[in-house]
Amino acid sequence: MIDLLVVGGGPAGLEVVVVERRSGPIDKACGEGLMPHTLRHLGRLGVHPYGRPFRGISYHDANRHVDAPFQRGSGRGVRRTVLHGALLDAAASAGVRICHWEVGEISQDAASVRAGNWRARYLAAADGLHSPIRRSLGLERPSPGPRRWGIRRHVQIAPWSDHVEVHWAAGAEAYVTPIADDCVSVALLKSRRGGFDTHLEEFPALRDRISGRPHEPDRAAGPLRQRVSSRTVGRVMLVGDAAGYIDALTGEGLGLAFGAAELLVNSVVADQPGAYDRRWRQMTRRYRMLTAALLQASSHATVRSGIVPAAQAMPNVFGRAVNLLC
Repeated sequence: MIDLLVVGGGPAGLEVVVVERRSGPIDKACGEGLMPHTLRHLGRLGVHPYGRPFRGISYHDANRHVDAPFQRGSGRGVRRTVLHGALLDAAASAGVRICHWEVGEISQDAASVRAGNWRARYLAAADGLHSPIRRSLGLERPSPGPRRWGIRRHVQIAPWSDHVEVHWAAGAEAYVTPIADDCVSVALLKSRRGGFDTHLEEFPALRDRISGRPHEPDRAAGPLRQRVSSRTVGRVMLVGDAAGYIDALTGEGLGLAFGAAELLVNSVVADQPGAYDRRWRQMTRRYRMLTAALLQASSHATVRSGIVPAAQAMPNVFGRAVNLLC
């Protein structure tokens, strides 16, 4: 019997089988900035994807900006397909079997989990933001309040900054991440529907800089907010975006996913799946509190317009907050 069946991609180390219905490196809407702690997780796995380094985070509005350099190492902008390809290579080197199948119905008993034709001691549901497994197990909860979406575009232009730029406007944020010597990733987060170019109009300086440049097709995702009642039910554990999501505002999604994968594997090794949810909550507590607070504050027009001026007026506080997350 398999030790761990991973649906959607994920950790390696035991007798592991990954079931993913799609083949090859998979692209998705993502800010594509790997924070320093994310790179440390990847380094422990022997994964060093190619990309463009960045030294910190920079907040911008129409009139001002403030920079917060990282205090422990640099981040790296990496195309999502490049990262996925590097993880596939690492999984193959570790002896993980990767099968391209539909999983089907999941059932479990006191000793194992069944998913389609597979039987394993444990199952890791890593099947994304709108996880079908999470829904089928009754772990989803309603997500009240405004809904947010993300949309990303790769623009063929040389990066002009060694920071990830976060541009604030009344109805959206734009995240500009250098990902190659000739390309930047521009991700827009917004609470109103509409295409990339429609929302780009809220950022005149950024629009003028990238206007007319060749670009790849846009990719979108959302609604972003996903709530769950628990990350564990019997021998099934939720990991990555499937485990619940607040917002991409602070750029920590991948770092949390890799950290949670380590917790999940440790729980499998110790044969203590019930401990996983508690440890997940402990690990993500700081992210959840800070992201929820910033998201709540930014939902008020007056507060939102004061975020960049406040960061500029208190650069040490802004820098500590960035480094607390990164």
